[in-house]
Amino acid sequence: KAYPRFTGPQIAKIAQTQPAAYSNTECVALVSSFLCSLLIGSYAPIDFSDGSGMNLLNIHSHMWFPEALEYCGEDLRNKLRSPVASHTALGPISNYFVKRYSFSPECQLFPCTGDNPSSLAGLRLGPGDVAVSLGSSDTVFLWMNEARPGRRGHIFINPVDPSAFMGMLCYRNGSRTRELVRDDRVVLNGEVDKHSPEVAAAKWQSDFADHLLATKPGNDGKIGAYFLFEEIVPLAHSIRRMDAEDEPVEEPFDKATEVRALVEGQFMAKRIHAKSLGYEFGEKRRVLATGGASVNKAVLQVLADVFNSPVYTLDVSESACLGAAYRALHGYKRLADSAISFADALGDEATLNLMASPDPSAVEVYEKMLDRYQELEESAAFQFEIASGMF
Repeated sequence: KAYPRFTGPQIAKIAQTQPAAYSNTECVALVSSFLCSLLIGSYAPIDFSDGSGMNLLNIHSHMWFPEALEYCGEDLRNKLRSPVASHTALGPISNYFVKRYSFSPECQLFPCTGDNPSSLAGLRLGPGDVAVSLGSSDTVFLWMNEARPGRRGHIFINPVDPSAFMGMLCYRNGSRTRELVRDDRVVLNGEVDKHSPEVAAAKWQSDFADHLLATKPGNDGKIGAYFLFEEIVPLAHSIRRMDAEDEPVEEPFDKATEVRALVEGQFMAKRIHAKSLGYEFGEKRRVLATGGASVNKAVLQVLADVFNSPVYTLDVSESACLGAAYRALHGYKRLADSAISFADALGDEATLNLMASPDPSAVEVYEKMLDRYQELEESAAFQFEIASGMF
């Protein structure tokens, strides 16, 4: 989906409001390619993956989209220069860094990319893998062999395999919302949980798990969509609940039921949105869970059951930085073997901790609930469009 804050619209703004500045611009760069330019001592190209987030790149042909370039600014193709694969060798580091900081003159440079594509590399996702970051806001990364761009979510060229794609879904209502529900503080635009990290972690492990374990998968037919903060996917800002007969429920459920409705709804939403981008669920899929809420096995069991996939945790901090190192290693090894894959370049797989496996009976329950949740979510999005004057 195109957003005004993305690079293409921002270039158009400069070209239209500051034509002299635009005309005098020799090269348009992303932050990632600018950093690489400093290191190499000349203009570095934009890599396919970070370039995918500009609203200017055709993710199938790996070329700039002519109609978009024409709209955004005159001669933009030459200002952007040609994009390259993320593993492309760009040459040795600038002689300035050799003399000033004693870098080896043999040090090779490879394209820098954005933090999100680099996180996919750092987590070492493979074909069909899903990473779910359960932080203050939630993020889902998807490795996809095919892509269906739509109105929700983002699709990039895969940063470690340009023949594949990376899907990304971002949610404002993550752990902040889970904490507010957990602590009986469900108010729109409510305060964020003020507990210290130690207290919050303990409450995730005990209180939240206890509420989930006190209820059964499917919640006896009760479902909810909780958009306490204005959501990104979908655009919505309300709370919707339905009973087993699909009748609206205005008052909160009892505490345990409310907690399960929230968690089940959040994970069903992620599954529905992932499928809409082209991700295919099935056997031999893995889910990697990271973030604060990934310490809670009861939460991860719901995730495993909704996604019908085993859930693992991976002890990785600063995954974007680690991904940069991994991509550099892959690029370096390609100098000797141009056919080597990212996985083969890195060697042994990272150590994963199996946290939850799907329960077939629960999987069957959630398969039947997906359509009901989607209808509930769509009604919340429709209400937001009307209230915002978008419809």
